[in-house]
Amino acid sequence: MSFAAAAGTPASTTIHTDTQGLAHGDFKLPTANGTISAYYAAPEGKKDLPIVLVVQEIFGVHEHIKDLCRRFAKEGYMAVAANLYERQGDASQYTDIPKLISELVSKVSDEQVYGDLDASIAWAAEHGGDPTRVGITGFCWGGRLTWMYAAQNPRVKAGVAWYGKLASGHGPLIERYVVDIAGQLHGPVLGLYGAKDESIPLADIEKTRAVLAQGNENSRASEFVVYPNSGHAFMADYRPSYVKADAEDGWKRTLDWFDRYL
Repeated sequence: MSFAAAAGTPASTTIHTDTQGLAHGDFKLPTANGTISAYYAAPEGKKDLPIVLVVQEIFGVHEHIKDLCRRFAKEGYMAVAANLYERQGDASQYTDIPKLISELVSKVSDEQVYGDLDASIAWAAEHGGDPTRVGITGFCWGGRLTWMYAAQNPRVKAGVAWYGKLASGHGPLIERYVVDIAGQLHGPVLGLYGAKDESIPLADIEKTRAVLAQGNENSRASEFVVYPNSGHAFMADYRPSYVKADAEDGWKRTLDWFDRYL
């Protein structure tokens, strides 16, 4: 049973993006140590497309993440979502979040993720993507990695981080936090957060803002938008946490951000 089914979210809130005009599908992504599963979507028949890496929530690359890839493809991007802890296990088999974190997520190092995201860019470049125009966006667990990878890889021209942790991580393998690297970004990051998010204190946002303000040019160009009526996961249309107005506003801001920088 999927997490969405366990959550009991009404199907009417879930967005389903059609595939008309798109090339898309599951594929095996070659990495430095074997292959992992991934999904891509892009405008059919187009080349030299800006690339958007879509980084999963803790629940892995499920239908919601794939749908987000299709939404980006409809806007002219090549979107790639790799299953970033497939080596640790199958996230789709979990309905208990603490158990999922302790048994899978906590065993994933940032270095493993960086390598797989590097591989995603390489694959996209060989299949119609433009490696000089790379953006990254992620949600929850992936929101934190959006910030981290924007400081890791000089190819990243812009990022949009949805409610990713700023002063903590998931598990003992995490050695650095967003506040540690926020002043050294290779591309500006837009942070989309909820004021009612109990897992990310507003004080962490203010602390990160201060680091950005003292950082390099890309850090200083980064921004936060904090939605007063939203908590965590307000973009997840398949979950009860979904807040339609803020999700739609965040999506528009995301497209504007990537249009500006990619």
